[in-house]
Amino acid sequence: MLRQLFRLSVIGLCGVLSQISLAQIKEYHLDINEQTVNVTGKSVPKITVNGQFPAPTLTFNEGDEAVIHVHNSLKKEPTSVHWHGILLPNSMDGVPGLGGFKEIQPNGDFTYRFKLRQSGTYWYHAHSEGQEQDGLYGSFVVYPKDDTPLTSTEKVQHDYVVMLSDFHISSSKTIMKNLKKSPDYYQNQRETMTDVFHQVQQQGIKATWQDRKMWNQMRMLKTDLSDVTGYTFLMNGKTPQQNWTGLFEQGNRVRLRFINASAMSFFDVRIPNLKMTVVSADGQPVKPVSVDEFRFGAGETYDVIVEPTADNYQIQAESIDRTGFAVGNLHNQASKPTEFVMPTHRPRALLNMQDMGMSHDEMDMSKHSMMGMDHSKHAMKDMNMSEHDMKSMDMSGHQMHMDHMNMSGHHNMQDVKTSSDVPKYDPADGWANASTPKGLKMLQYQDLQSLTPQKDQRPADKTIVLNLDGNMERYIWEINGKKYSQATPFKVNYGERIRMTFVNNTMMAHPMHLHGMFFQLENGQSESNMPNKHTVIVPPGKTVSVLLTADEAGEWALHCHLLYHMTAGMMSTLIVNTPDQSQLPAAATTAPTTVEKQHEHHADMDMSDMMSMPMGGHHAHH
Repeated sequence: MLRQLFRLSVIGLCGVLSQISLAQIKEYHLDINEQTVNVTGKSVPKITVNGQFPAPTLTFNEGDEAVIHVHNSLKKEPTSVHWHGILLPNSMDGVPGLGGFKEIQPNGDFTYRFKLRQSGTYWYHAHSEGQEQDGLYGSFVVYPKDDTPLTSTEKVQHDYVVMLSDFHISSSKTIMKNLKKSPDYYQNQRETMTDVFHQVQQQGIKATWQDRKMWNQMRMLKTDLSDVTGYTFLMNGKTPQQNWTGLFEQGNRVRLRFINASAMSFFDVRIPNLKMTVVSADGQPVKPVSVDEFRFGAGETYDVIVEPTADNYQIQAESIDRTGFAVGNLHNQASKPTEFVMPTHRPRALLNMQDMGMSHDEMDMSKHSMMGMDHSKHAMKDMNMSEHDMKSMDMSGHQMHMDHMNMSGHHNMQDVKTSSDVPKYDPADGWANASTPKGLKMLQYQDLQSLTPQKDQRPADKTIVLNLDGNMERYIWEINGKKYSQATPFKVNYGERIRMTFVNNTMMAHPMHLHGMFFQLENGQSESNMPNKHTVIVPPGKTVSVLLTADEAGEWALHCHLLYHMTAGMMSTLIVNTPDQSQLPAAATTAPTTVEKQHEHHADMDMSDMMSMPMGGHHAHH
């Protein structure tokens, strides 16, 4: 009997040891430095990682223990690395001031160590000042155990990362300084008199005058889709002319791992004449859905499967403000390369009153409250409106009404034309309108369903409301009326089921990102089918809710993933308490970012400032 027990114990011990031996330790060494790079024909100083711009791709297998040694070779600045979307111990998350983590000082080192409990497409980036914009970002791919596809749809012959980013010749410090100087500093695509007269032709003088008077009174720009312009958009670090190319053979299936690693940009992504099957959102598997295009914001990722039949396809990622493209190629390696041609822009969009959160009834009331105007050809004279008056009106003009839950773009009053024959003065109506050609399918949030049933289907124990606010006069962004340096952390108990409701009181879309956990997007699916996401776009003037199981203890950052919104204050902390508080690291929970400290004397805003803003929360410009 004792001999049999001994034999069983030895067998059990061998099993444990074999499991331990299967857990591979995979190490990387990352050296963060500043070097001169030439992306657009002009040499400028940027941040490199191991001499590369952008940073290199890191690959792992699910179950690996990641050991990543980071050395800071920057001469004057501390740095940090955050592993975006990765489940890990709070102390390894890489946000200065949270979880006991401190920035890596010049000539200092830090070793990140965590076991990978998931697979999928993720990325990593700095969480110090604007270093993410300046080059500290790269892709982070975790392959499934045994490299086995989760569904038959995912069996592919080629697997490519397609990382999109926005490159600026100015430094992040200069950009932030300019935004603080004037929030309209980069707004160089305002409407012209041609746009005004085109609107008059379509809507009549009365409707045009009423519409523009409302915008002028609110001191807001219809064209304010992006705070920063002047970007060159990159695909895997290459300009459109450099034309990143992924090769395939006839009959191959290809996986494309799209990552929006931009600082401030939303992209509309399409591959003309090639359907895409979405199989993953934010690294988490979803039931396959066939689309022609999708929109995604900074911090989001989508994996798609394509089955090319022709020899050549162009991957087009157009910025939402229509200022440029990130462009690449899928090419049959057995055929001759094709000549590069820059895609044609779709119409830019103009913000509308629905992007202000106004219903049709409210819009009618607002219009009714203004002076009635005559429709006759003498209306300008009757309004005492001279040509000078017309020119002095706020000729703003380009944002997109996007209820991200419904962004097909087919709610235009007239049929959407193809991009090749639309005049550039013919704008789309509202943030959500991507001018998707009729008959084509744009991915919508409500299309997403978790591949497997959600484990936690409990109703919420409590609701946390997060009002997304902004003061564009001083370029301050806030959650519940407070900047990060002023905010009180949100506290929940370990295991609680939480509803987080994001209420966007601004005219900018905000991709809201939670560190350390995935939430389930309330997108009209049943509780079991809601998709997991770590970043959700909250459209202008809209409300979006998510459910969260607080199953990772510690202090977790919660912020807008538009870099300059976060550094200007749109960030908070979610603390997940454990029964034994001694398990949590002792660390400052409301330490302001370095950029925030630099602008602290510009950013003091009391309730009297809040009350003076027009439209009761829709602050100037946004």
